[in-house]
Order: sequence, then structure tokens, then C-alpha cells
Amino acid sequence: MKLVEKILHKLNGLHYKQEYLCLSKETFEHPLHAYLVVNNRVVKDITELHLFVGYNPLILAIPSSGISNRGLQIIDIAFSQTLFQPNEYLAEKEAIALLSMKKIREIKVDEDTILFYEGIKGTHHFLSGFHQTIIQLNNRLHNKKQGNVFLENNLYKQVQIAYAIPRKICLVTVWDNNLYNHFPTDLHGRINNWYVVSLRHEGKACHQVQSARKIVLSDINSKAYKEVYKLGKNHMQPPKDRSFFDFNSIFSKNFNLPLAKDVLSYKELELENSFINGIHKLLLFRVVFEEKISSEPATLAHIHNCYATWRFKHRISSNYLLR
Repeated sequence: MKLVEKILHKLNGLHYKQEYLCLSKETFEHPLHAYLVVNNRVVKDITELHLFVGYNPLILAIPSSGISNRGLQIIDIAFSQTLFQPNEYLAEKEAIALLSMKKIREIKVDEDTILFYEGIKGTHHFLSGFHQTIIQLNNRLHNKKQGNVFLENNLYKQVQIAYAIPRKICLVTVWDNNLYNHFPTDLHGRINNWYVVSLRHEGKACHQVQSARKIVLSDINSKAYKEVYKLGKNHMQPPKDRSFFDFNSIFSKNFNLPLAKDVLSYKELELENSFINGIHKLLLFRVVFEEKISSEPATLAHIHNCYATWRFKHRISSNYLLR
């Protein structure tokens, strides 16, 4: 590591060395709440309603049933540790982070409509202004590397905010022409009987999924966090023989695909629609079948170091799994 980069790392105010910290989602205490707000009034708690499906640009998906006024072109989302009820006043000091977003697309699904919003601006108080400046400087100087997705200007803060909510890391299994791929994703989520998965549209994994049109998406036991992170390289790998992967001995019901080794539950998904935005292809699947394999409350997820540092400073107990 270069001297300047070392100095910036020492001055960034972050408590943990890793940018993302793994955890078991069910046992993560005192998480943030995400509120849709209008003129500082809470409209709805959308913590469990919104999907994080893109980071360049930042993209959230929300069902129209989760927004009182579907015509809203610009929305504001406040993140707070405090519980609020609809129509309560949310003072600026009670919002640890704020995201402003603009609507970019609507897709009708059955009796609902999925609304897609793109980030405009994000602000947070996870770290001091000085430490945030140091992190932004380090990002600008040292993160423009080949193969790395560079998050320009305010986009980096928006991503830090989005990852303050624990995001599940699931494993995707895809099969085509007797060859397999098996890779993690944390940009995904369910709305009714539909499921959105976001992949880099230039990546090999994305092309494989589009070709096969059928995938299995598995929730994974957090104890496998190291192995799951190692599978990240498969996004840019060609499909391989089954023997290259450490699959479970269990197969999915309809697609007959081998399940992930530490699977807790899985969904069989069939591709119905897609569109490109930024570096992402957002793939809209219909849920064909789902099954729970284990009831252990240990679903793998992760959060960003900025929010983890804020929790540490406020002495909030956390269940991190450090790599």
C-alpha cells in the first residue's frame, strides 16, 4: 500500500478494516428503519418494502402499494434508529441518513406496479464531516482501478447509506447445456410473486442467466460467509462442469438444479422481463416454487463499515463475522 493511501486509511475514522461486515440477519439487534417522508412527515416505514437493486447508479424498487401517491416523481427516504408512526414529525436530527431519489420506470405485475427510483443525493452522519472527506479523497485517488466499479462523487455516500440496512447475500445457481455457474448477489428482492435480481449487464453471469432464463436463488447460512465471498469471482467466469462446485446433495423440486451447500431456503425463478440502467441489468422473475430447508435463524447478510462504525461509537451490540 502506498504511503498516501496508508495515511488516508489511518485518518478515515472507520473502526473496522473490512468495507463490508457479514452477519446473521435475524440476530442483528436495533437495525435502522427506512421511512418514506414528505415535508418531514412520515408516510410509511418501507424498511421491509424496498429492494436495493443497483449501486451504479443507486436503484431502489418499491411496490406502488407501499407508496400512498404513486405519482411521486421525487421521494425522500430518512433512515433512523427511532420508531415512528405514519404522519409523525421526523426531525432532521433524528435522521442519521437521507436519500433523495427520482422515479425512472414502472413495471406492472399482476395487481401491483413496481416503481424504480434512482438516487439523486445522499447525506449521512455515520462519520464526522472530516472523516467523510478523507474517505471521499481516498476513493477518488485510489479506487479507479481496472475491474473495480468506481463510484463517483456523491454516489459513494448513497451506497454507504443503502448498505446501512442489512442486505441478504444469496447464491444463484444457473444451468445451461449441462454446465453450471454458482455466484453470490446482494442486489435482489421480492415483491409479491415477483423477484428482482440485478447483475452487471456486461458480466458473464448475466449472459448465462439470460440464456437459461431459469435460476435457483438460495438463502445461505451465515456460517458459510467466507466461502460465499470467494464465489464472487464467478460473476466473470464461464460455466463449468458440476464437479467444479461444492453443491449440496439436495436438488430443487422443478428445475432439478443442485442447491447450495449451506442453503436455508431456495426459490425457483423464471425470467419474464428485464431492462438496463447504468452498469446493471435488472431482471424480473416470476417465483415458480419455494421451499424452506432449515429453520435456523442465521441468514447471511452484510452492512457497510460506515454504519458499523456508527453503531460501535454508540455502543450498540452487533454480531459481525469478520473475514
